[in-house]
Amino acid sequence: MIQLYTDTSANLTSDIIKEYGIKLVPFTYRVDGKDSDQSPEGDFDGKAFYDAMRNGAMVKTSMINIVDFMDGFREALDKGDDVLYIGMSGGISGASIAVMELEDEYPDRKIVAIDTFAASLGEGLLVIKAAKMLAAGVELERIVDIIEEDRNTMCQYFTVDDLEYLKRGGRLSGIATIVGTLLKIKPVLKGDEEGKIVSCGKARGRQAALLMLAEKYEKLAKDKSSEIGIAHADAPEDAEILLKELRKRGFTGKCYNVCYEPVTGAHVGPGTVALFFPGTEK
Repeated sequence: MIQLYTDTSANLTSDIIKEYGIKLVPFTYRVDGKDSDQSPEGDFDGKAFYDAMRNGAMVKTSMINIVDFMDGFREALDKGDDVLYIGMSGGISGASIAVMELEDEYPDRKIVAIDTFAASLGEGLLVIKAAKMLAAGVELERIVDIIEEDRNTMCQYFTVDDLEYLKRGGRLSGIATIVGTLLKIKPVLKGDEEGKIVSCGKARGRQAALLMLAEKYEKLAKDKSSEIGIAHADAPEDAEILLKELRKRGFTGKCYNVCYEPVTGAHVGPGTVALFFPGTEK
């Protein structure tokens, strides 16, 4: 058997995790110095989290340490299972070291870690695809090949409601933040080929930014019947507006519509709306 692992950044609901038997390795975060209460199944109180941020709460996030990876993977390896871990962009360094350590400890087992160059449902959609292939009996090597190919065209476009959170992360200069706030300019950003956040446009106002996301889908979607994802940082109405715009542009597939998980959400801020879909290019 092959046990599929991911992390809480994948933004998968507890129903999906249970349906496919996926194991989660949790990222950690603190709100005003207090440890998070995110469950091992990935659920958390999104409204309370983002309201706290709006009210000035300081959120600190931490990467997964090597020990947590090793302890998690051993649970499957000790049962005689192989391990496939599909993780967040830039967040698998600990997993890679754990894999090397565990390969010596379990020489008869296959252990693989894949960097998706993505986060939230950009990562999660790839995890779901791998889970479906595992359920269909596809061999591990073939699954790895497909996921490593598909990650190169997983589109990740988003707009933020408050530029201050990007400023804190060094994404914008202070002047750009002030001008953007005064003129109601909303940036449109994307995850590039290496998983880094880069600017790809700007819109005057929230509605225009959401329309720009829909236009990116219309231009780049590989198959309009394929599953997509929308993640919002406590902005469910805007997420629904975006989904309706996608339907107008021919989207006929299933949409996973979720509240942004806290580790990524802390960096993009309340009100963020993100769109993830398989594209012809990023």
